[in-house]
Amino acid sequence: MEVYEAVQKRRSVRAYEPTPIPKETLDKVLDAARIFPSANNRQPWHFILVTDPEKKKVPSKGLFAKFVHEAPTVIVACGDEKASPKWYTVDTAIALQNLVLVATGEGLGTCWVGSFDEGDVKKLLDIPEHLRVVALLPIGYPREKMDLTRTLNFAMGKRKALNQITSQEKYSAS
Repeated sequence: MEVYEAVQKRRSVRAYEPTPIPKETLDKVLDAARIFPSANNRQPWHFILVTDPEKKKVPSKGLFAKFVHEAPTVIVACGDEKASPKWYTVDTAIALQNLVLVATGEGLGTCWVGSFDEGDVKKLLDIPEHLRVVALLPIGYPREKMDLTRTLNFAMGKRKALNQITSQEKYSAS
């Protein structure tokens, strides 16, 4: 799959098949994050793979994260605040986006999740103080079902036109 096609096909998946992801596929997806360039090559990220059903329940307590436990794997994306105080969030997020696009190309579904209690997640996974939880990313094979959130988002409107989100040389509202 071409990159632009993966960008077009990528969607937020909130229902997953219980099928485990083959190790080779998961390694390929994670490697896409690993090889991403970062500010001063600090590589301020660490990805924790959570597959234990009981551990996946804690991040699922977030208001908009009730579905997280369904995914066979949840990637907890952490940024190293000590290694890169100014850029750990941006670098980790962009590395994670590389991972998401490769996952899409491999037929996997993902959903960025920011609805979680960082303290609970850090305690559950023994995450050290200098690492910050940037996002949760459930990953797995999409399960086709009625997804009320997706249906409502779609009903509320389509994507904005390019001229509504861009300006040239200086800001101008469209």
